[in-house]
Amino acid sequence: MPEARSIVFASGKGGTGKTTTVVNTGVALAKFGKEVILIDADITMSNLSLVLGMEDIPITLHDVLSGEATIKDAIYEYKGLSKVKVIPGGLSLEKLKKAKNYEKLREIIMEIQDMADFILIDAPAGLEMTSVTALLVGKELILVVNPEISSITDALKTKMVAEKLNTLPLGAVLNRVTSEKTDLTKEEIEAILEVPVLVSVPEDPEVKRASAYGIPLVLKNPDSPASISYYMLASKLAGVPYEPPKPESPLSRIFKGLFGGRRR
Repeated sequence: MPEARSIVFASGKGGTGKTTTVVNTGVALAKFGKEVILIDADITMSNLSLVLGMEDIPITLHDVLSGEATIKDAIYEYKGLSKVKVIPGGLSLEKLKKAKNYEKLREIIMEIQDMADFILIDAPAGLEMTSVTALLVGKELILVVNPEISSITDALKTKMVAEKLNTLPLGAVLNRVTSEKTDLTKEEIEAILEVPVLVSVPEDPEVKRASAYGIPLVLKNPDSPASISYYMLASKLAGVPYEPPKPESPLSRIFKGLFGGRRR
């Protein structure tokens, strides 16, 4: 297998939907036939395993960084999806205290590069040392932003640091888009960041529902508006065609509500 594309998903601030984007893009890539490794590089605020419903994993990236396990010990197949592998972060404070050798992350990425087509790295928010290290180990960068000025200005700083580290910015995922007039437009965001908006993900209540069940949205409700956006992003990254499903008419939704329909 050729060397994987290592893509770090980053944001200047927390709460932009970075982990959700990593998970759903990764699973969508697998649905397109790509081998994917998801790695939780957010050492202090690990959330990847929660979104995936993998809270009880015994060995995590924290154990590898502390020298108590090898990286192969911390790679897990995701719930029957053979093309999705996960390297979760630890959730306990005890493991956090031990995981001090964060610079070892670069060695880890090198070690797994021939095991997948894509390595998607969930980076910590901000520009602390752990965040900068995550930017350094990814060869490409996708910014995950919300349509508000504070998110965009912080993302701009992240992009500037990534460029100094020779990490190539591919573009931005514009997340949690609404019809609010106060939202920045796609064109405004592209002008500020000087990168293309790869996909706009609408505010979608199905995202929270999927997270509550610990199931990626693209599996739980593949026809939801946000799922369609994640599949569109994955299709761009993989270079494969994707035909979004046609939206249901209001009348169709009413009939489904009255008489039942496909349950997820």
